[in-house]
Amino acid sequence: MNRFIIADSKLCMGCHTCEAACSETHRLHGLQSMPRLKVMRDANDSAPQMCHHCEDAPCAGVCPANAITRIDGAVQLNESLCVSCKLCAIACPFGSIEFSGSRPIHIPANANSPKAPPAPPAPARVSTLIDWVPGIRAIAVKCDMCSFDEDGPACVRTCPTKALRVVDNNDIAKSSKRKRELTLGATLGDLTMFTQPEVKK
Repeated sequence: MNRFIIADSKLCMGCHTCEAACSETHRLHGLQSMPRLKVMRDANDSAPQMCHHCEDAPCAGVCPANAITRIDGAVQLNESLCVSCKLCAIACPFGSIEFSGSRPIHIPANANSPKAPPAPPAPARVSTLIDWVPGIRAIAVKCDMCSFDEDGPACVRTCPTKALRVVDNNDIAKSSKRKRELTLGATLGDLTMFTQPEVKK
């Protein structure tokens, strides 16, 4: 069974509550606090973008450390196994994998030693995929459907307009059946004009 989260752009108001809930929930569980979804906007609509939990996940196929696996119908990433190669983000067709990291607690930023020259200042931020900060290990971050929380994904629970919901194969099958019925009905409606006998006046 494949499970993932979908967003309804008609209900989303772009409040970023989902991002905040995602960040805080993962931080409280000792994981990277970067949100696993990002609210995107255009002129008229907004909706969060996140991992699609692909059935044939390319990110899992290229991970050299087997840090990305399918568990309970969702593609999960084990942060402890990540080796910072960034291949998963390159392979993801939806741009749903970002990178975050933290400095060891006892090493402050820009700590210099008389035995070594000072580190250059961090370059301007471009993208988590190509940024590099001395002393910080980049960890892949992607939607894990809050698999550690029995209440389900934090973004779905906290969305004030209920724009997010979890979808599984049963929902997909029902939607496909409904589309086929509507298409068949429309096709049969178009054919009746050719099959109806002409009424002579």
